[in-house]
Formats: sequence, structure tokens, C-alpha cells
Amino acid sequence: MPITLLKSHIETPIGYLEVSGTEQGITSITFLDEKPDTVQSDNVHRDVVSQLNEYFDGKRTAFHSLQLSYPATEFQIQVWDTLMNVPFGETISYGELAKRSGHNGAARAVGTAMNVNPLPLIIPCHRVLPADRSLGDYAFGAERKRWLLEHEASHRSTSSGSKKVM
Repeated sequence: MPITLLKSHIETPIGYLEVSGTEQGITSITFLDEKPDTVQSDNVHRDVVSQLNEYFDGKRTAFHSLQLSYPATEFQIQVWDTLMNVPFGETISYGELAKRSGHNGAARAVGTAMNVNPLPLIIPCHRVLPADRSLGDYAFGAERKRWLLEHEASHRSTSSGSKKVM
């Protein structure tokens, strides 16, 4: 039986997001530089679309109970799992993320794992900074990274509110 790739598009304050996946789970999220031909949403992606909209509305600080389906190496899984434990509104250096994930000294490899992250926002690679705490690189542009960090910082102080999902 062939696998059908499903796509949903979400308008955000920093451009459109394309959510791709199958009935087995979300396979990728990417920012688009141009408006897609159609802005659509399907029932398979309903949960992730809802959670992403809540994130951009400042009502969600973490993503939960999403069916994800993406290829990854053991190293990438360890690094991404560790990164998903970095709290909303906080940042971490590549070196510290390497250390916390059990790969002390592997900051460059962590950077590579961030660059190939198929699920930005869910795996919050925008929270990873160089040791000098500058913005560094971001696959979807420095302005988007800056916006995401500022968005989280501005909503962090209210993250204990009842509408926040921790």
C-alpha cells in the first residue's frame, strides 16, 4: 500500500509553516519564504496545527502527545531529546547541549544535528546558541530565530498561567 504524504500550511507572524507527514506521524515542519498556493489543514495534522497556533498565540510553552515519524541517528535522538527538556524561554550553548546529552566536546556535531532537525519548534533548535551567546546560524534565518527567542522571553514570565500547557 502506498504511503500518502499529507501537508498542512499555517500562517504565523514570521511566515508560513508547512507541516508534512503521513498517517503514522509528522515527518517535517519547515518555514516557507513565500505564501503557499493554498493554506490548508487536514484532520491528520489537526493536533500539531492546533498546538503550533497556540504556541504562536503565546498560549503554549511545550508540545505534547504528537505522533512524530522521522529518521534519525542515535546521536541525533539523544541530542534532540535533551534539547526538548530545555525550558521554554531559556537557551543553551552547543557545548552545554553536547555535554548534557552525553557527548562532551561534540559541539560541532550538535550544530550539525540542529541543522538537520526536521521538526523545528517541536525540537526547539532556535534555543541553541554559540558559546559567545550570539544568535549564530539558523536554517530559517536569523530574524526568525530572534523573533522566536523574543516571543518565548516575552511569554515566559506568564507561563504559569492556567492557559499555558507545560
